Amino acid sequence: MVSVDGIAVEFSGHTLFKDVSFVINENDKIALMGKNGAGKSTMMKIIAGIQKPTKGNIRHPKDAVIAYLPQHLLTEDNCSVFEEAMKAFQSVLNMKEELDKLNKELETRTDYESDEYMKIIERVSEVGEKYYSMEEINYDKEVEKALLGLGFKRDDFIRQTKEFSGGWRMRIELAKILLQKPDLILLDEPTNHIDIESVIWLEDFLTNKAKAVVVISHDKTFIDNITTRTIEVTMGRIYDYNANYSHYLELRTDRRSHQIKAYKEQQKFIADSERFIERFKGTYSKTNQVSSVERMLEKLEIIEIDEVDNSSLKLRFPPAQRSGDYPVTVKDLSKSYGDHIVFKDANMVVERGEKVALVGRNGEGKSTMIKAILGEIEVDGSCQLGHNAKVGYFAQNQASLLDPKLTVFETVDEVAKGDIRTQIKNILGAFMFSGDDIDKKVSVLSGGEKTRLAMVKLLLEPVNLLILDEPTNHLDLRSKDVLKQALLDFDGTLILVSHDRAFLQGLAKKVFEFKDKRVIEHFETIDDFLARNRIENLKEIDLMS
Repeated sequence: MVSVDGIAVEFSGHTLFKDVSFVINENDKIALMGKNGAGKSTMMKIIAGIQKPTKGNIRHPKDAVIAYLPQHLLTEDNCSVFEEAMKAFQSVLNMKEELDKLNKELETRTDYESDEYMKIIERVSEVGEKYYSMEEINYDKEVEKALLGLGFKRDDFIRQTKEFSGGWRMRIELAKILLQKPDLILLDEPTNHIDIESVIWLEDFLTNKAKAVVVISHDKTFIDNITTRTIEVTMGRIYDYNANYSHYLELRTDRRSHQIKAYKEQQKFIADSERFIERFKGTYSKTNQVSSVERMLEKLEIIEIDEVDNSSLKLRFPPAQRSGDYPVTVKDLSKSYGDHIVFKDANMVVERGEKVALVGRNGEGKSTMIKAILGEIEVDGSCQLGHNAKVGYFAQNQASLLDPKLTVFETVDEVAKGDIRTQIKNILGAFMFSGDDIDKKVSVLSGGEKTRLAMVKLLLEPVNLLILDEPTNHLDLRSKDVLKQALLDFDGTLILVSHDRAFLQGLAKKVFEFKDKRVIEHFETIDDFLARNRIENLKEIDLMS
């Protein structure tokens, strides 16, 4: 359906891709994988037609609909959520509007024999053929299903898009893409801004209703659930596997083992050949042989070993004083903003050493509860930190608290104590800071880079109560693994808000669910909660037909 033919991308003397080719077939579900900076998003933009390759072509049928969801975008501010979502059908609505206009003109004209009249007849025939051949659709109903599935409430439909955060605007754009029922959907990190229930809905839609899909994601569970093919972008080329992500990891390990073996054999061959040249150079009887070996070495294509980070960095939080038995106690807590009730009569007790997850749809009060625990907002009821609780808090705005005058290295060095200081470069590397990155000033970092740096800084501070609000949004798979292992080894108390199921699994032993203005305690692991929640939600959610 879509053919990528020999594309190359070069800029500033650097080659990102070289002679890359593959085909996206109808109904393919593909994960586009690779380390940060390998060129995944660039590849996706080229397929979407947003960016041109230096060489090569993208080919697809003229009438193919390709929809692209980038990582960052904003919808317009001059309409309601429902009106913005309805723009998915703009081309169809435009056709109807044109037909109505043309038919009205025909009713008023009397120059039946004129060329202009015949042109209108021809245009009515052309547009009408397209319009009336389309399946009859209740567009309002389809928009409603999509918006509800992605977490909006009916009351939200009439609200202006400007009232919503960037994450919710992303959902509006995603709804528009899904409503177009495109031949190919390109998604760049689609789960970063949607909650678990919406991710479940999206998974089911992409698996059962969508045609071809190409997705970039750091959510391992998501890509495993929806994809059956993995294309890895590495060192300017691709490897194409007919396998989901987990199976691809096994195949990649095998591939790299063969590369290492072949590389060692080639290096031995080169060394032997160079010794032969050195030994017989100048020997008249061996002149032709020496020249032949030299020419062969000049033409030899050196085997490259693909970049895989096998470093076994293990990071542990520095020891902190022991807290009291109950680091967090919430009793009969209520919070409202005007007439809007966030939650009412909430009760939470978190014991020392517990790892708990706060889950629920966006807007149900998870972050509000965290602010209440930290004493950042006024609430009705009781909310107390326990004896000797030393809090480490991470939220997206933590990045704004970094000192812009310090370098990346200095930011971490000022909190690192003891032997851990010898590992600062390795730790920064695990969170995607390498080479000259460590000497950059905080002031020139992107928002994502600042967020990752704030996470590194937190990991090196001695705390006994960790509160993390969506900590993985800007982390790659390796960074997530390092953070997750550190949290598993953490002997303090953890309160975690995250929509990333792969990250949550194995961490939380108790779940507080925020739903319908209540906080419900579940004495089960996050794995059990998610398994049960998936079943319940799939019964409730009416997917688009």
